[in-house]
Amino acid sequence: MAKVSQSLQGMTDIEFPEVNIWQTLEARAREVMLQYDFREIRTPIVEMASVYLHSLGDTSEIVQKQMYAFETRGGKQVCLRPEGTAGVMRYVSNNQQELQDARLYYMGPMFRAERPQAGRKRQFHQLGVECIGSTSARQDAEVIALQAALFKAWNLDGVQFQLNTRGSMEDFSKILEGLRSELMPVTDDLCDDCRHRMDNNVLRVLDCKNPGCKKVVEELSPITTWMDPASVAYFEEVLATLDTFGVDYVVNPLLVRGLDYYQHSIWEVTSNRIGAQDALSGGGRYAMKANGKTIEGVGFGIGMERVLMALAEETSKAFSREKDPLMVLVGQNEAAQTANLTLLGELRGQGYRVRMDLNGKSMKAQMKGAGRQQARWVLIRGESELDAGTIQLRDMESGEQKEVAMADLVGEISGLV
Repeated sequence: MAKVSQSLQGMTDIEFPEVNIWQTLEARAREVMLQYDFREIRTPIVEMASVYLHSLGDTSEIVQKQMYAFETRGGKQVCLRPEGTAGVMRYVSNNQQELQDARLYYMGPMFRAERPQAGRKRQFHQLGVECIGSTSARQDAEVIALQAALFKAWNLDGVQFQLNTRGSMEDFSKILEGLRSELMPVTDDLCDDCRHRMDNNVLRVLDCKNPGCKKVVEELSPITTWMDPASVAYFEEVLATLDTFGVDYVVNPLLVRGLDYYQHSIWEVTSNRIGAQDALSGGGRYAMKANGKTIEGVGFGIGMERVLMALAEETSKAFSREKDPLMVLVGQNEAAQTANLTLLGELRGQGYRVRMDLNGKSMKAQMKGAGRQQARWVLIRGESELDAGTIQLRDMESGEQKEVAMADLVGEISGLV
């Protein structure tokens, strides 16, 4: 058998101290979700492939190029989840009450078979929100405000909310027809990809990065030209509500989002800290098919690896610090070690983070181990301390050490932690 020396390309381990940043972000996210009265859902990592084929559309890039799809022994077509929304829709469609009013969020790994790059792994992590049932423009604005609150809780500055509207589902065919009619005379000026998009995904021409295509797009009418006035009014109400909430944003008339199920409000959040691939998050209102039902809602997904890239260095350092400083018990001999076992249980029972060597190492080796473990304090006992009923308390940052009576130890520690 070949030796396993590393993880699969694009799939990485998360370990100390970086894992502390993840835990801090997740904990603060849960606090914000509680304030907005959203509850967590954990959907399976493996789903039927049809969940995504029906929800995302078979022309989407995720379905065509990026899904990890395979066949089970029983012949079922399944896949690793490439995003979180479709699985939530599958759940909601089977629960009638959820269709009326569901405020859900999820956090976890997603999988896409694409070329790994900075902030974009084959196994990556998303935090997402789905608000089901309400068709109000103000609901769109509340979900955007929730996302802004998350970034504030994470001390993540330098972000920009870019908003646009795709209009209603009834507007969609008129928008596509209008765009095609304006693009047909200048088809030769488009790149090969955009000429292909003319037939099956003409909206994507608007966000093509090719300089020639961008020049063509600059001359096009805004897509609101072909929308019903009610759709334009809907978007104006979203913006007015965001103004009331105090959320900063810019309107980007070329923003389209790539999935077929979006309608009305769409948005992206970008950061000036992560280079050319500057998107942290995307979201919008949708009407999605699941189990033969049309589910309307509004939500977003945040790429957590991108968030880590965008965090300022001082914030990352603060988030990576251990919340509960480590204490290590050191004993000079067997009697001291036995006494420390009792103390170990007592301190843990009071909620402190404590460990000790259980392998019979020398006192010198125990102290070296405490250093490697980044202990904040070391509690040391030898024969003299056992006889006197005391213990040595050493501050590993300052190097200061003092003798403390065992009867006073808990009070001494509570004043430090």
